[in-house]
Amino acid sequence: MSSTMTPSFPSTTDGGPNSAEPSLRERYAQVQARIAAAARKAGRDPASILLVAVTKFAEPDQIRELIQFGHTDFGENKVQQLTQRAAIIGEWLGRVKAMPGLGTSRPPTGADAPAGAPRAAKAEPPKAPTVRWHMIGHLQRNKARKVVELCRLIHSVDSLRLAEELQLIAQRRENPVEVLVQVNCSGEESKFGCAIGAAVHLVEQIETMIQVKVRGLMTMAPLSSNPDDARRTFRRCRELFEDIRSSGVVGRDFNILSMGMSNDFEIGIEEGANLVRVGTALFGEPKPGTVDEDDKDDGE
Repeated sequence: MSSTMTPSFPSTTDGGPNSAEPSLRERYAQVQARIAAAARKAGRDPASILLVAVTKFAEPDQIRELIQFGHTDFGENKVQQLTQRAAIIGEWLGRVKAMPGLGTSRPPTGADAPAGAPRAAKAEPPKAPTVRWHMIGHLQRNKARKVVELCRLIHSVDSLRLAEELQLIAQRRENPVEVLVQVNCSGEESKFGCAIGAAVHLVEQIETMIQVKVRGLMTMAPLSSNPDDARRTFRRCRELFEDIRSSGVVGRDFNILSMGMSNDFEIGIEEGANLVRVGTALFGEPKPGTVDEDDKDDGE
């Protein structure tokens, strides 16, 4: 993963004017607009914010559709579901590569193009889409191998034992495993993540590993109807992030701050996040009966 991550921000929608529910394209555009507004409010470039679409309750067709819009980054909370989704999408991407154009949306032209949009002088052949998977949920050491094989970034490293397991798994890899240290900045007992006071030491320990590269921090806000609770949590994580960056312990690649989910990502951006994890705001509320106790404390 490069040190600068720049997501795409399409500006078109295709939902029917009489539809009761917004289409996925409309929700995608709405989320991007909210990200852009929050970034500008904070005096930041909207293109500096990476959106990870959390597919926990998404249908495979929705994931494929989002890829066709040009989205590349997807997150999963559970290893089993990550494995299943990655296999389904990987098989589809294989067919797309064999049949160029199958997995790409036609860019708007002529009457379909938004007002003021430049007209391409020559149509370029469509490129096969790419996908980067993120592990954003709690990770057990006995399931780490599969995640290393599939994921571009692991957001939930919260112990030295897990980092050591990743180091052991990745010994024969050409490139190191890239991770975020998850910090429990809200102080809730129900939350995963290392304690604030232990974060600097954990980052220092990971920095000594050859095959594990720590890229930044991740945290989750408490479940609360009060936005100030999220803001305090995110602000504390950002301060910790800045302290670690200025300590000299880490290098330039320690530059990712993952904060904010569907109900609080704008606050996360205002407080310094450059990566947000959004599921419900993109794919809609989960169907009744699909949420269990284990889903109440994870990455989205």
